[in-house]
Formats: sequence, C-alpha cells, structure tokens
Amino acid sequence: MLSTSVYPLANPKGVTLECEMCQKTAHIMCSRCRVTYYCDIAHQEADWHGIHEKICQLLIPVRTPLPFLSSTKEREHSKAQLVQRQKHLIDLTRTVAQKLLFEGKHERAIPGALQSLRFATTVYGSLSAELVPSQLLLAEAGIGLGRLDEAEEYLSQAQWTVMKTKECINAIQYKLFRNLGLFYTAKCDYDKALWCFADDIYHATRVFGVSDIHTAGGYYHMANVFYQQEKMDIADSLYSEVTNIWKTFLGELVETEIQKSLWKAGISSPAPGTSLIDFADVFDEAQEAEAIKVLHAIFDLRNQELLVKKSKIGSIAHTLAMLYYLFMDFKKATEYGELALENTELIVQDKNEISTIQRLLEMSKKALSYPGGKGPSPYDWANTC
Repeated sequence: MLSTSVYPLANPKGVTLECEMCQKTAHIMCSRCRVTYYCDIAHQEADWHGIHEKICQLLIPVRTPLPFLSSTKEREHSKAQLVQRQKHLIDLTRTVAQKLLFEGKHERAIPGALQSLRFATTVYGSLSAELVPSQLLLAEAGIGLGRLDEAEEYLSQAQWTVMKTKECINAIQYKLFRNLGLFYTAKCDYDKALWCFADDIYHATRVFGVSDIHTAGGYYHMANVFYQQEKMDIADSLYSEVTNIWKTFLGELVETEIQKSLWKAGISSPAPGTSLIDFADVFDEAQEAEAIKVLHAIFDLRNQELLVKKSKIGSIAHTLAMLYYLFMDFKKATEYGELALENTELIVQDKNEISTIQRLLEMSKKALSYPGGKGPSPYDWANTC
C-alpha cells in the first residue's frame, strides 16, 4: 500500500477530490492506481484491507476519462465496455463484502459494500432495485457492529426501494427479510424476527426451492432465534434441516468432481448432452464462507452437547468432510470423515451412508499421501474411485 500527497488548493477550479471512505477533502491518493483518494492514512488502510487491494488496477479504466472518439459506433462501444467493467466491479465488491460478513469481519466489509453501492448507483440510477443488495450489506455490517441506528437507516432505504420498484423480485425480497430478521434479533424482538425469517424462507423458496442452500440460511437464522428462546426441540429440527440441505448439495458436488476425474482419466465418458459443472460456478467465495460459518456453528453446538449429539454428530461431520474435500483441505476432510464414520457405524448403522463416507475417506487419505497433500493426477485419482 503506497500513497502520495495531494494538495486541495492545487486542484483545477471546480474539481474537489474526496476521501473514498468519508467524502471529506482528500489529502493523499493511492500511488498504484492514482485514481483513488483519501483524507488520511487510516482511511486508506481500511479501504485497502477491505476491498481496494483486490480492485486497485480494475479502477483505472473505470475512473479514467474516456478518450475523445469521432465515431458514434466507437463511442457507444467504449461506453458499453465501461458499463461491463462497472457491473463486474459490483459483483466482485459484493462477493468480497459478503464473504467478510460471513467471517465476522464486519468493519472490513464496509469498504466493499460502499463501493458496490456507488457503482450500482452509477450504472442503474438512485431508485433502482439493484441498489438493495448493497444497502443490505451495509445494514448487516451495522448490525454486526452494534450500530443499529445506522443499520435501520439502510434497511429503511432498502424497504422503500422494494415497495416503490416494480422490478423487485423474490431474489431481492428474501435478502431484505433476512436482514430485517437479523435486525430484530439484535434488538431481542424475537417475534418480529421469526416473522421476517418466515418471509425470508417463503421468498427464497419461490426462487430456489425448499431444499436449496439459499433457503437454508433462513432456516438457520430461525433456528438461532428458537435456540435463544430455549425452544430446543424446534431449534434442533431446524438445524437438522440446514445440515441435510448442505449435505445433499455438497454430496452432489463431490460426486460431480469424482465423475469429472473419471472422464479426464479416460476411464469413463459422460452421457451425451451432459454439461460439465465447474465447482467455482456454483459456489463462490461468499458461499464458501457461509458454509464454514453455518456448518461449524451447528457442529460446535452438537459436539458440546448443547443439542442432540449422539445420533446427529455423524451427519454434520460428514457434511464438513465433504466441504473440506471440495476445498482440497484433505487433512480436515479426513479428520471429520473419521468422526462421521465412527458415529455412523456405532449409532446410525446405515450401510449406504457408511460406504459413502468410506469412499470419501479413502480418496482424502490417498490425496494426503501425495507430495504437498494436494492429491494425485486425474488418472491416479480415478483409480481410487
């Protein structure tokens, strides 16, 4: 992170350089991109660690004035390119901010959320529903930091947009109700929180279905409320539902990865019309962070026997084993896989489940035996299937 001093009195007439974080008069700029300004080093450091490190060079073509082009076609092409770059930055900054929120790094999430809101406003206008996801990120950061007044302001803006905009769809509404639920949970107004999470689940179900990982978030937060109310039977049931949804989702991804290895090794071939699903296309950084947070929270509750453990720890351990297998963290995959196998053999005694876990363990242990523990070639990998 490098900076260069700028002097407000030296700016051209009518040009005011503002801090990226607080919009006060800027006194330094980033020496790498030279298009981002700050009031002091503290705000530069906050922005750098929050988002700027990832988008520094991407900001140059976005914030550099467009060259004069005599052709209308060239001008339109140049503007279209600019909009595409801005949309890419919206997606990137939102994903980074959401990942940080799932990791509990609420302060660090704010710069990315602010950037996404600015770019969304530039691309879509100040009244578009496309602003709502960014407003909700800022609200969630405020809730996590205990700044409930600030969070309520962003939630109010998002609610107003949803009410006034015809383009609002269930995919946006479920996120709004989820954040409202988190807000009321922070205020210990559990009845309102449960109503909001119920609406969250309803709208998520209409978009993704009942048993989708997007819907699972609503079940998880609702379970947390019941847990805080000491209604353990209901909480336990909801946590089990969350586990089952993630277990099914991750199981399908693991099987897909295994089949891809078989195809790459030439041992088998996909059926005609089969489309290859890339892990990264269905599971972004934010979802990875959500999976780690949610599944470990449930595992800890069961492992500490705050919830039913005896018959259910195996299922959550198996789910975590698959998660880390996909992350290529084969040491953790083996650790959780062995716990899952032990519990399943002693308590559940499901032959298909035991066989699935044994296969996962076999492949994880074989991967650990290779240099660096990164796994074998596709051919060797396929021969372990």
